[in-house]
Amino acid sequence: MGEANAVKKNNFIQMLMRPQVLVYVILIIMLIIANIVSPGYLKGKHLLSMLRIAAFLGIVCIGQNLVILIGGIDMGVPYVIMIGNVIGAEILKGQDSNIGKALVAVILAGAIIGIIESIGINYFKINAFIMTLGMGIIVEGVAMVTTGGAPKGSSSPMLTKLTSMNTIGGISGIIIIWVIVSAIFIIVMKYTKFGRYVYALGANSTGARFSGVHTKKIRALVYIVSPIVCAFVGFMLVGYTGTTYLEVGDSYDPSNIAAVILGGTAVTGGRGSYVGTIAGVLIMTILTDFLTILNVNEAIRTMVNGIVLIVLLIAYSRNNTKDV
Repeated sequence: MGEANAVKKNNFIQMLMRPQVLVYVILIIMLIIANIVSPGYLKGKHLLSMLRIAAFLGIVCIGQNLVILIGGIDMGVPYVIMIGNVIGAEILKGQDSNIGKALVAVILAGAIIGIIESIGINYFKINAFIMTLGMGIIVEGVAMVTTGGAPKGSSSPMLTKLTSMNTIGGISGIIIIWVIVSAIFIIVMKYTKFGRYVYALGANSTGARFSGVHTKKIRALVYIVSPIVCAFVGFMLVGYTGTTYLEVGDSYDPSNIAAVILGGTAVTGGRGSYVGTIAGVLIMTILTDFLTILNVNEAIRTMVNGIVLIVLLIAYSRNNTKDV
């Protein structure tokens, strides 16, 4: 009996140490600590406000999650968010009637960026880090030249209501959008060929190719989806901020990468899930929010962010290594 209990205890501890489980344990602990230090932190109104902020990062992380799962990385996230924001605001001009064409233009811009990146990575064998970062810098330069450093345009009433106000049952529209796209993404990754091929490509690209997976096609799709998602978030941020500015994407770098890794997705690819990434997104959001409530200045906030990230990564890096 004693031996059986020991085995059960050991199995329970091993389950808790799994990255996708551990990140939720850490999330719960952080929420408890935050509520002790700042009573009322867990009130519904404040939680909904945090979820609204987290939703933007959460949607961005769908693209980054895909990229990291195939063993790559997308360093162009803040730049593509910015270009989506600039294009969206310029076309919207404060009019609801322009939402459709603004959204199409933004998605098209993201797709073009992704196509160029996938060509560079697939056919010219440019390292993904360099290709996405280089493309991002080019996008930033184009935005600087075309706007003169001062982009114009503003949100429309409908977009502002969707992203900044409680629209359905007291819940912001952007939270509902996050829930919907998250559910779709999780289902696609778990139950479709595309999802299986992404994991296969990340685990062993050579083996996947010999198994009949069109690795170049899957890699191209992944690097096209990521910029489209980022551009879409940039567009939605027009509604949240009411206007446009060139630094709008800065706060998502490197938090989008950190959230995915904190969620248990292996940087080497092939392992992880968006379920864990959701917790990573919430942890990053709570950390930033809590330090702001405590009136911690930006320099110290940056240091604390770095320290906490290192501690959290060390907490399950040993477990990740065992699974390799």
